[in-house]
Amino acid sequence: MAFLRDFLRPPAHTKQLPADNIDPTYKRMRLQMMIGIFVGYAGYYLIRKNFSLAMPDLIALGYTKTELGFALSGVSLAYGLSKFLMGNVSDRSDARKFVVIGLSVSALITIFMGSVPLATASITNMFILLCLSGWFQGIGYPSCVRVMAHWFTIRERGVKMAIWNTAHNVGAGLVGPLAIFAMFLFNDWHSKIYLHGYFALVFAFITWFLVRDTPQSCGLPSIEQWTGDYHKSYSDDHEREFSAKEIFFEHVFNNKLLWYLAFANIFVYLVRYGVLDWAPTYLEEVKNFSMSQTGWAYFAYEFAGIPGILITGWLSDKAFYGRRAPVNILFMLLVGIAVFIYWQNPAGNPAIDIACLIAIGFLIYGPVVLIGVQALDMAPKKAAGTATGLTGLFGYLGGAMFANIAIGAIVDHFNWQGGFLVLICSCVLAALLVGLTWKEEKREKSDLYSHDITDQ
Repeated sequence: MAFLRDFLRPPAHTKQLPADNIDPTYKRMRLQMMIGIFVGYAGYYLIRKNFSLAMPDLIALGYTKTELGFALSGVSLAYGLSKFLMGNVSDRSDARKFVVIGLSVSALITIFMGSVPLATASITNMFILLCLSGWFQGIGYPSCVRVMAHWFTIRERGVKMAIWNTAHNVGAGLVGPLAIFAMFLFNDWHSKIYLHGYFALVFAFITWFLVRDTPQSCGLPSIEQWTGDYHKSYSDDHEREFSAKEIFFEHVFNNKLLWYLAFANIFVYLVRYGVLDWAPTYLEEVKNFSMSQTGWAYFAYEFAGIPGILITGWLSDKAFYGRRAPVNILFMLLVGIAVFIYWQNPAGNPAIDIACLIAIGFLIYGPVVLIGVQALDMAPKKAAGTATGLTGLFGYLGGAMFANIAIGAIVDHFNWQGGFLVLICSCVLAALLVGLTWKEEKREKSDLYSHDITDQ
């Protein structure tokens, strides 16, 4: 353990570069950081949800939706716990090493699941392996958030985090086409699992060469010093590495706004994964889609989130001066409407089904991203991974696990009607809980109202 702790320890601050080199180096490094964490995070999503596309094949082998929902919950269970607990470790670790280790190990587990028949021979085996994969995947988000918190200011995080978060739409959106390609090459449903793992290893290799830890480890001043953009809650103490106890008990657990967001995230994630994870099964079973149609519908859902994320990030930074709550509330209510139409559209109208999935994808990913941004805004940057990990913990253990296990059981016992009623109610509850942060967020960010966000 001592060796691993020393290996992951953040690199020391290096001697600052000459003054005339700081601006060009900072601009180049910020672009490099963005590309690096974008590629890395996209790699995580290549192997986060490809198992869902193999679920219809597993159902054909005799597994029930309830059983597969339980197996799939292994990812959410381990990911949620890891995102929080390993988020705290990431706040005290070298982001470069941490993000690459998590992606590489998870990719190897995915390859094993698709290549070794024993891996999918029982629900227990699938659950265990998906738990392991989920634990290492939980390293990705907080590691990337550490990079974001150190290289970009609070005034630009809505837009920058939005750009970065489109990586999960790119990664997850490629899952469907890659599955089609895998079946074309190998004509074996197992390839829908293992091929994605090999691609993820390539993404990990690229990430290693691009990502660095903090500006100070590259001979640069802090982002606040470079931009002159000091938020009113910032102090020089924020550049010190905090202990685990300080992070948990001084900056996270005692913040009531983080708790409101954490509970709201349960319902945001329930909708996100309730639609996403069950789309292949629902479309093939109820809407009579072919495997190819389902793969492209999955692709459309994910890629529609890209403009949605960018628009919500821009709105929160530019139109609402760093406030995230108004945008979250609006988009969650619109998601509820789109889910209702998706449910009520009769079979035989695939264009409407795909249009609804595009609308849901466009709308749901804005709140998914902005809750993380809002949590990041509410904590010092040395506690960024833990703060965002708390909301992620609730999102995955409450929302995604419920979507995996309970939605499957509800559909088995009450048909799809019960599942869709749960999704629509979740949209409303998410909006109400985010609304509890409205007043305090407006007060906290009142100092941003009179300033424009300046990109460096």
